Amino acid sequence: MNFLTSQTHLHITTWVVAIVIFLIAALMGKQSKGLHMTLRLFYILIIITGGALFIKGMDYNMGMLYGFKFLGGILVIGMMEMVLVRKKKNKPNGLFWILFAVFLFITLYLGFKLPIGQNFLA
Repeated sequence: MNFLTSQTHLHITTWVVAIVIFLIAALMGKQSKGLHMTLRLFYILIIITGGALFIKGMDYNMGMLYGFKFLGGILVIGMMEMVLVRKKKNKPNGLFWILFAVFLFITLYLGFKLPIGQNFLA
């Protein structure tokens, strides 16, 4: 499991690719079934790599903040899924776009601010 936590690059790569796939699938609408299934695979990869980083983060004295980041990541994935499913069913999804943006901002802020993350905010 060391390869999952030695660097954060694998986790960052998975969520960047997932966000790009999500935006493409959201723009395509109903004909994005294959992209949606690919995105679900990336959800699993994000949760696995994020969970490994969460366990490593428990070594630091900031366990609660890592817990908030993990919860934020799960909420981001949930909002991505809600946007795509509601778009497929032609239901309004503006609220879920807003929640997606808010949870993504909070999760990115915590991820870059905590000790394991990249130090972009220094």
